[in-house]
This record gives sequence, C-alpha cells and structure tokens, in this order.
Amino acid sequence: MFNDIGPLELVTIIVLAVLVFGPDKLPKVIQDVMRTIRKIREFSESAKADIREELGPDFKDFDFEDLNPKTFLRKQLDNDELGLKEIRNGFDLKKEMAEVTEAVQSADTPSSPPSSGGRLDMTKKPEDPEKDERPPFDADAT
Repeated sequence: MFNDIGPLELVTIIVLAVLVFGPDKLPKVIQDVMRTIRKIREFSESAKADIREELGPDFKDFDFEDLNPKTFLRKQLDNDELGLKEIRNGFDLKKEMAEVTEAVQSADTPSSPPSSGGRLDMTKKPEDPEKDERPPFDADAT
C-alpha cells in the first residue's frame, strides 16, 4: 500500500502527527485509525465473499485483482494464447516511424513530379501568371 514512502517521508509524517495530535493523544488516534482500517478490510472481505457466493461455482477461482487492467494485461501477455507476443515483437515502432518520415520528406521535395493521386501544395504560387490576376477594384461594391 505504501511502497513508495521513503524513510524521510515516514519521519516527516511521524513528526507532523506528534505536532498535530500531541504525544498524549497520539496512541489513541493510532488505535482509532487501526480499528477503522480493520473494519474496512472486514467489510471488503465480506463483500468479496458475497460476490463470489452470488456468482456461483463457475467463478470460485475468480480473482478480484484481475479487474485491475494492468494485472489483466500482464496475465494475458504471459498466457499468450492469442499470439500477442508475436504481434508485439513483429511491430517495430522506430522502423514504422522512419518509413513514414521518409515518405513525407520524399513527397515534400520539389524534384519529384506531382502524381495524379498526389497532394496539392497550397503554399506554392501558381506558375501561370494569367491565373494570378486580381479582379478589378469596384468602389461601389465596398
């Protein structure tokens, strides 16, 4: 539960608890907290037992930890009935990204002639000067 609390954080929590509750009331507070934690654990275990009982004999081996997505994925990847390891090992993200980058860079180079299915570059000016003419200014229209 508290795997990532280091010794310095633990000492800080103890010092703060002594300052907030005082040395006289601290043992009583710790007992109350431990009693509450025990009640929550008992409630959780009874709820799990009730759920297992309601699900029936088909789910006797059901583990509630499997509901955690990380645990579920880890078990499925270790099981490998679907061949997920082959898919994961066959997919090289760096290679795919390099191919996509190369394709984009080769499409953006001006030396390659535009193909019929290619993209239209909207940043270039048209090569035909007649199409670049603007319509005459109409003062009455504005």
